[in-house]
Amino acid sequence: MTAQKPINSGSSGQSGWVKKLLPVAVIIAIFAAFFTFGGHDYISLESLKKHRQTLLDWTAQYHLLVVLSFIGLYCVMVAATIPGALVMTLAGGFLFGVVEATIYIVFAATLGATAIFLIARYAFRDYFKEKAGNAIRRMEAGFNENALSYLLVLRLVPIFPFFIVNLVPAFLGVPLRTYILGTFFGIIPGTFVYCLVGNGLGAIIDQGGEPNLGRIFEPEILSALIGLALLSLIPVVYKRFKRSAD
Repeated sequence: MTAQKPINSGSSGQSGWVKKLLPVAVIIAIFAAFFTFGGHDYISLESLKKHRQTLLDWTAQYHLLVVLSFIGLYCVMVAATIPGALVMTLAGGFLFGVVEATIYIVFAATLGATAIFLIARYAFRDYFKEKAGNAIRRMEAGFNENALSYLLVLRLVPIFPFFIVNLVPAFLGVPLRTYILGTFFGIIPGTFVYCLVGNGLGAIIDQGGEPNLGRIFEPEILSALIGLALLSLIPVVYKRFKRSAD
């Protein structure tokens, strides 16, 4: 009868962490490569102005290829938290028109946001919960009771950076389906506004002007977004009212 070798729990634990951190390493590598190879020089407003006719010609000749490339690049940029999504959104509106660009960008941004959400949840949620203790559990309970409503508010009103809203729900245990729905529908209005700006970019450039990147903060736009956010909070208010009535 041969003696069994003891299980090396330390080695097993290290292997688990390596698997968890591998997707994070890939994201970091993509982020670093983007800047190392000068990606930030190409994903810029100046570059869009300089090459706009070439981009329009490519879009006319190889429309499907350009669309697929655009969606893929946008998705990777969101997943790797690479800055430049706003320029890409303007470019989408300029190249494809408002409605078509909005559809492509919402799908691409949702895919990218879902990727980083899953990576963050897989790699760091357990560690985050262990360090935060009871505080994170209370936050989880409060947030998840009305997760979709809160997500819609965070997506509709540009209070926090997009990548922050991508990550925090992963640590709070938000269900994947809820996260996808909240992201998809929550980013539609803001995306539409910036695609609208991008659609008029050619005329703005010809007149020697600059696109109004702060348009989403104009009173008529921001008030509409806040109105939508308040509507999304109706289920939260109703639940609390019903609870207090009982």
